[in-house]
Amino acid sequence: MTMKLSAVITLAFLTATSGQAFAGAYGKSYTSTSGAAMTAVSSQVLTDKNGMTLYVFDKDAKGVSNCNGDCADNWPPFAAKADAKAKDGFSIISRKDGSLQWAKDGAPLYYWVGDSAPGDTNGDGVGGVWHLAH
Repeated sequence: MTMKLSAVITLAFLTATSGQAFAGAYGKSYTSTSGAAMTAVSSQVLTDKNGMTLYVFDKDAKGVSNCNGDCADNWPPFAAKADAKAKDGFSIISRKDGSLQWAKDGAPLYYWVGDSAPGDTNGDGVGGVWHLAH
């Protein structure tokens, strides 16, 4: 199942090293030295800067990822670089393996291996515990 991309609103980050800017969905600018960007599709579903859908996991705790090992093979974490800066509901958490992951309102963000193109939402509802990130 694919989702119509009716409006793409970029939420996020100025790249400190290149000066490339993204317009804020809420009229705000966010700063990141890593160049990470968040995008909202129709102001409802979070995607990465390439339009790939992001998901949340019901079994995670606020600021804690409980998707590791085989789980993370199917649900790759939305990785953050060590020099990334987060604002306005976005944060960076440390995973069990020491890597960094983006979170929204404390909920770790993931991709789904079953999504192959921007706008795909094939992971929504998987196992009754995976949902589109908003």
